[in-house]
Amino acid sequence: MIRSAGRWLVTLVSLVAVVAAGLLPTTASYAAPPGQVQAPGQGQGQAFGSGQTLEAAGTPGTSRATAATTHPIVLVGTGGFTWSDLSAARTPTFWALLQRAAVSTVTVRSVNTNTCPVDAWLSLSAGERAAAAGVNGAMRRDTGTPCPGMGEPVNGQVPNWSDYRSLAERSDFGAEPGMLGDQLAAAGAEVLAVGPGAAIGAATENGEVAEYLDLATALATQRLPATRVTLVDLGSVRDPDDQPRGEAAVQETLAQQVSALDQKLGELLTRLPADADVLVAGLSDGGRTARLRPVLAAGPDFGAGLLYSPSTRQPRLIQSSDLTVTLLTLAGAEVPRGQGGGVLAARADSDDVAARYRDLVDLDLATLKGHALVPPFFNGMILTQLAIYLGVWALLKGRLGAPTSRRRLLGIVQVVSVAAAAVPVASFLANLLPWWRVDPVMLALVGAVGVFVAMITLVAVAPPAGRHLLGAMLVVSLASAVVLAADAVTGSRLQLSSMMGLQPVVGGRFYGMGNVTFALFVTSVILAVTVLADALVRRGKRLVAAGVVAAGGLAAAVVDGHPSWGADGGGPPALLPGIAYLVLAVLGVRLTWRKGALIAAVTAGLFLLVGFLDSLRPADKMSHLGRFFESLGTSAALDTINRKLSTNIGNLIGSPLTLLVPVALVFVVYVLLRPTSWGAKSLERSFERAPLLRSGLVAWVIVMILGFALNDSGVAIPATGAMIAIPLVIAVAVATLRDQSRESAR
Repeated sequence: MIRSAGRWLVTLVSLVAVVAAGLLPTTASYAAPPGQVQAPGQGQGQAFGSGQTLEAAGTPGTSRATAATTHPIVLVGTGGFTWSDLSAARTPTFWALLQRAAVSTVTVRSVNTNTCPVDAWLSLSAGERAAAAGVNGAMRRDTGTPCPGMGEPVNGQVPNWSDYRSLAERSDFGAEPGMLGDQLAAAGAEVLAVGPGAAIGAATENGEVAEYLDLATALATQRLPATRVTLVDLGSVRDPDDQPRGEAAVQETLAQQVSALDQKLGELLTRLPADADVLVAGLSDGGRTARLRPVLAAGPDFGAGLLYSPSTRQPRLIQSSDLTVTLLTLAGAEVPRGQGGGVLAARADSDDVAARYRDLVDLDLATLKGHALVPPFFNGMILTQLAIYLGVWALLKGRLGAPTSRRRLLGIVQVVSVAAAAVPVASFLANLLPWWRVDPVMLALVGAVGVFVAMITLVAVAPPAGRHLLGAMLVVSLASAVVLAADAVTGSRLQLSSMMGLQPVVGGRFYGMGNVTFALFVTSVILAVTVLADALVRRGKRLVAAGVVAAGGLAAAVVDGHPSWGADGGGPPALLPGIAYLVLAVLGVRLTWRKGALIAAVTAGLFLLVGFLDSLRPADKMSHLGRFFESLGTSAALDTINRKLSTNIGNLIGSPLTLLVPVALVFVVYVLLRPTSWGAKSLERSFERAPLLRSGLVAWVIVMILGFALNDSGVAIPATGAMIAIPLVIAVAVATLRDQSRESAR
């Protein structure tokens, strides 16, 4: 007894020590991607560290930005068009700016699915997601709802300001409209607002604007007043083919509107100081459809190239909160601690402007087409899984095929099950092929995914892997774990705009392990280490097997939780208890309630310890773990928890994945575990041949339950994990039936 207790205690302490060392953020872990970087107000080659994501909740206190510039700063806000709407012939001003500016695309997602101009300016003012109410005074949820208008300030006061503030207080994003104006005023920076949207962006907490001009007056003057910061609302275009219901019809075509906007931009630029830093940003959508919008930065502190954001860590992609942080930084103002967004930097690339433009258009195209295909892709995955369950049930009940053809049918079911389990990782690998450039795009996507599914399935079912009971499970799970880990470590390029990865227009996460990716990753890791450990246990090497499980689980926790890689706060606390259980099972140690409570307490303590250590870092280096730890005991922490809880509940009752969980559960209980069924006999026989398989599945269930509780994707986590686990379990059970059929034939 003492020896057993000592073994599991040492194992648990080792888990804590290694994971704490792996998750502890370091300065080097936040280094910008390699390449020549020019920071605003600093010398060439200055690399920036990691910024924040929109998951962050604001916390009290401020930190001094150090990259202030001496040049005037101008932000020109517009929206409704994309890079593909610009050309040398139609938009000469934009095209000329493209030749000398640092450029990127910006995700403009605010509170609502599509971002109206008023939402965009409120979000710029708050530096977080904010929005105006609809016509009935409630939050807009339908993309078909018309955008609210914006009025000119009256006696220096922004209309409806109290309503904007009140709605922001009721939301769960911690937004405080007026933050930008307050911070600039505190720094003594004079601010000029041109246009109604700019007045919203420049307003202080009480809705006051110190200096204001309407756009017509500004364009009629020879030179705009010299101020430290100038915000200009140039106006936004509306897509006549994408307008919400009830919105006033637009008479001009999109091309005509963009051309007129380009002409106004040309007039504005001649009225700005020659040494100004000018940021021209698409801040809003042009209708119901969410798109990535253009952003250009030119001036003494921005050379030609690409704009890099440490908050997204993705080439050619920034988020709107970066603009707020950049304005504050350039103006020498305080950036509130825990503020979402990062400082934009001009990153030199090749001198081929045409190639740069094509890459920006291609990113927008991939994002647009990929985001639209996510619902049908998931629906197809769900229907495929349900069809497999139904087919296996019919086969095991003797309602499918004659007894003489049963072995051949079992082989087909095994191959189909393995192929279904390979689809998730294949959906990421498909981004290695530019399927979004081919029409019809759905057929191109299916073809790209199918290529990698076929490759993985062939390796899994063919010798030598196909000769072993758990061979297919090892191949699929190991391939999935390695691909997802490598992608997280190298910048999450495969995840971006993939069917089961990160969607830029949603703007929730731009790098690391999203919740769906986490579910796929940890499921694959648990199954892979289970298969490897089972082979070792059957050879009598229990200690080596326990070491394999611990090492694999710890490596997965580090990849998932490290701020430079997975950056997933809820992942390691969900994964480690399952790994601890599996290690104890390998060692033959019985898990009691007392031991389980100790594992839970140590896991929670590890999460808080890593958060505390991360909170000791400077604000611009801190991850969302540290910011959440700092916010404990404040309303900001409650906002974050409420937002995740409401999202979890919404997914629980409204996601199509909800259907998959109970059906999979019924299938497992009725078909695979029901004592009188043929499936139960085959699975029990599989457990006899692979003794550790049962414990591995129990560990997986533990992780899925904890993942459901700790993350904001709710039922999507166990449902997504089941997309790999259940088909592979079916493949194992069917393989056992095939072996029994061969033995009977002999």
